[in-house]
Amino acid sequence: MSDEQHQNLAIIGHVDHGKSTLVGRLLYETGSVPEHVIEQHKEEAEEKGKGGFEFAYVMDNLAEERERGVTIDIAHQEFSTDAYDFTIVDCPGHRDFVKNMITGASQADNAVLVVAADDGVQPQTQEHVFLARTLGIGELIVAVNKMDLVDYGESEYKQVVEEVKDLLTQVRFDPDNAKFIPVSAFEGDNIASESDHTDWYDGEILLEALNELPAPEPPTDAPLRLPIQDVYTISGIGTVPVGRVETGILNTGDNVSFQPSDVSGEVKTVEMHHEEVPKAEPGDNVGFNVRGVGKDDIRRGDVCGPADDPPSVAETFQAQIVVMQHPSVITEGYTPVFHAHTAQVACTVESIDKKIDPSSGEVAEENPDFIQNGDAAVVTVRPQKPLSIEPSSEIPELGSFAIRDMGQTIAAGKVLSVNER
Repeated sequence: MSDEQHQNLAIIGHVDHGKSTLVGRLLYETGSVPEHVIEQHKEEAEEKGKGGFEFAYVMDNLAEERERGVTIDIAHQEFSTDAYDFTIVDCPGHRDFVKNMITGASQADNAVLVVAADDGVQPQTQEHVFLARTLGIGELIVAVNKMDLVDYGESEYKQVVEEVKDLLTQVRFDPDNAKFIPVSAFEGDNIASESDHTDWYDGEILLEALNELPAPEPPTDAPLRLPIQDVYTISGIGTVPVGRVETGILNTGDNVSFQPSDVSGEVKTVEMHHEEVPKAEPGDNVGFNVRGVGKDDIRRGDVCGPADDPPSVAETFQAQIVVMQHPSVITEGYTPVFHAHTAQVACTVESIDKKIDPSSGEVAEENPDFIQNGDAAVVTVRPQKPLSIEPSSEIPELGSFAIRDMGQTIAAGKVLSVNER
């Protein structure tokens, strides 16, 4: 398959609305999971008194998840349709897994929002849609799931569609950019073939809608940005930084700069899967050797870019954030840890510039004294040590972050502008 034909697909929505079952069903229907594996999961599910969970088991293959019956980590699973090779970024529903949701959704091109027909829009549905919107997901396919539980009723389906359209309008997601499909992931209705139970529905089935998603533009036109995950010393080669190309192209012979460490050199070799390659493109995980750069010169969290257009290093930056769980209130001077690409840096909230109504996107209050759970705000932030970060309007791959404190993710956001040091 050619590179254009790849999509990262986030599966989002409220816990227990059937995301894992839907993913399992997609993998099964596209032949990505052999029948005997499903059978095996079925037996195991029945033994544990969770008959009917077999498709979910395909995804939730961590023992702990089976015991709890919830999805924890983001499982990456592949399946292919006529048009694309999809990598599923299965986004957990529970609140304490929001950090995964953030890192998961920020890697996704498009998303499937799962909403149960018998339960409708729930708080998490709302939160996930708002995050997807904040983190720049393009198109949304809305799978109105569990139609079997409402006897495939058209009126129940229409009611959920209206609820979701209202929600999309609130967070400024154009409802016309969303497709709605009545499905039963458990029974297989309208996933890979048309269902006899929904003769009132004449739209596309899920696999058709997935085939018609717009192809993501590979960010090769943007300047090179390659966040460093690790730095190794390999005998006979020297210092080898390792990371994933987010944007642009890394070529042998390029002059590159590492920020914020501020060292530069010439790329001697690029390796991928233990083979030397002439260049690396967005999405490639590579190790590369740079002439004149030692192991102690660079570190995890640095970003590699062209020497003549180096990655920005922020003195301060302005960002839009959404507060998801904080035990009290956030005021000026608050200093949690920001997780941006591979960097983790303590940053101080210098000022809360405005509070935004998350349901409309309008400014609700200028210079508020504090913000708390559920609030969206524009803040000015000062990193406590140098941090390379980019405005999300220019390089979205390096413009989103999660904010962690007290062992949990308390907020997520995107960079609006960078005041370079």
